[in-house]
Amino acid sequence: MSDLATMEAVARLVPEGSRVLDLGCGDGALLDHLQASRSCSGYGIEIDDANVLACVRRGVNVIQLNLDEGLAIFEDASFDVVLHIDTLQHLRNTEVVLQETARVGRIGIVAFPNFAHWPNRLSIARGRMPVTRRLPYQWYDTPNIRVGTFADFELLALRNGLRIQDKFGLQDGRTVRALPNLLAGTAVFKFSR
Repeated sequence: MSDLATMEAVARLVPEGSRVLDLGCGDGALLDHLQASRSCSGYGIEIDDANVLACVRRGVNVIQLNLDEGLAIFEDASFDVVLHIDTLQHLRNTEVVLQETARVGRIGIVAFPNFAHWPNRLSIARGRMPVTRRLPYQWYDTPNIRVGTFADFELLALRNGLRIQDKFGLQDGRTVRALPNLLAGTAVFKFSR
């Protein structure tokens, strides 16, 4: 998630001066943005060698780690905010990682492509898997293990004892609060234990 409008929407959820853990941080652009605009500190977690190098070049602290192995290296409540931005759909143990997120962070923020967005529904109705800006891969060539919807995450949070503090969709840099499951390409949630 690299467009500035999306980074700003996520950044507004992060309290000024927070200690942040960015899970699946990619090239470190969001954490770099949070350091510059919100005076945050923290670490990115990334598995890909090229992205780890990009983080280092940006000056972002990064740890190379496979998230499917958990967050055992971190103590309880060691971060103010834990971010999952375009990460959940790549994980095998989503529930375990969400529980770990709630353990190591006071606040969790997730954002992921909303599969229930109306263009995706239309594509499915036509008998085709959607290919969009938020879901840019063909079904046979996607790095996503799963797809999710705004409504699915609400149920997942409830089942795991997570308290949703804020929820909205994003579409073309705009916040969508009315019918986000239908009208937004990205689902965003802020939650705590």
